[in-house]
Amino acid sequence: MKNLHLPQWLADILYTSIGILFCGFALKGFLVPNQFFDGGVTGISLMLHELYEFDIAYVIVLVNIPFIIMGAFQVDKSFAFKTLAAVIALGLCLHFVPYPHITSDKLLVSIFGGVFMGIGVGLAIRGGCALDGIEVLALYTGKRISFTISEIILGINIVIFLIAAVKLGLPTALYSILTYYAASKTISFVIEGLEEYTGVTIISGESELVKKALVMELGRGITIYKGERGFLKNSFDVSQPADIVFTVVTRLEVRKLRNLVNEIDPKAFIFTSTIKEAAGGVLKKRARH
Repeated sequence: MKNLHLPQWLADILYTSIGILFCGFALKGFLVPNQFFDGGVTGISLMLHELYEFDIAYVIVLVNIPFIIMGAFQVDKSFAFKTLAAVIALGLCLHFVPYPHITSDKLLVSIFGGVFMGIGVGLAIRGGCALDGIEVLALYTGKRISFTISEIILGINIVIFLIAAVKLGLPTALYSILTYYAASKTISFVIEGLEEYTGVTIISGESELVKKALVMELGRGITIYKGERGFLKNSFDVSQPADIVFTVVTRLEVRKLRNLVNEIDPKAFIFTSTIKEAAGGVLKKRARH
C-alpha cells in the first residue's frame, strides 16, 4: 500500500523543494537587499531582520515555530512536520545558497520579488505544507471570533505594514504592499492555475436541448435540479416546472459554454460561481497533475 503513495510523496517533495528555492531567490535576490517586506510571518521575519539585524535565515525559522506548533493542533501533525522540515530547509537555503542580488529598482523588486515569493509559497502549498504560518494563526483565531480568515489575515498584514511605514518610511511600506499583492495573486495562480473550475447554473425554457448540448458537444457531466419558472410581475400566479441545469467547467471554457447555450436559447438565464476545489465526477484531468 505504501508503494501506491510513492509517486504522490515524490511529487510533494519536488513541489516543496522547488518552492523553497523560489522563496530563497525572492528573499535574497530581491527583498532583503532592498529592505522590502512581504505580508504574514515572512513580513514579520523581514522586519525583525531590518530593525535588529538578525540573520534572516534564523529569524524565519524561529518566528514560524509557534505557528507550526499551532498547526499540529489546528490541521494535523503530518502537516506540522512537513512544514517544520520545509521552513528549516528554507533557513538552510538562505544561509548557504549564494543567491545573486538581482536589482535595486524599487518597482522591479516589489513586483518580481512578490511573484517569485508567490511561486515558492504556492508550490509549497501544493506540496502539502506552508512556508508562512499566518493562515494557521488565522484559522486558530477565526474559531474564536466572528471575523473570517481573510479578514484576520488582512488585519495582521495592516499592522505589519503600518509598523513598516513608521519605522522605515511610507514609500517602503507602499512598495511592500505591492509586493504582498503580487505574491498573493501569484499564489492563487500557482494553486488554482488556468484551469480553476467554475460552477455554471442555467435556467432555460429549452433545458432538454441545453442538457444534450452540454453532454454531447461540451463533454461535461450535468446535475439537474427540479424547479419552477415564471413568477413575473404581471403574471405572478403563472409558473411552470423547469429543469435547472448545473455543470462545472474550467474558466477557459465559460465563454464556449455561454455561446453554446445562447445559440439554443438567447433568453436563458446563466450565472457562474468560482469553485476552489473539484474532484471526481465527470471532470477532465488537470494537466499540471
